[in-house]
Amino acid sequence: MPNVGVPGLILILIIALIIFGPAKLPQLGRAVGQTLKEFKNSTKEVVDDVTGEFELEEKQTERKEKKQI
Repeated sequence: MPNVGVPGLILILIIALIIFGPAKLPQLGRAVGQTLKEFKNSTKEVVDDVTGEFELEEKQTERKEKKQI
């Protein structure tokens, strides 16, 4: 997707205003914001889990190396 500049954002806002009307835009904005927040939190949890697994594996590898010495 190419970069969307200011004119593109204004055009999208005008189209959304025509389709949904001024009363629905705040509700739509809140819903999009909540969705993005939940996605961000879920992504952070997945990254934390994967990072934790790597750290655990690294510690186990270090222990095995110490036992061999």
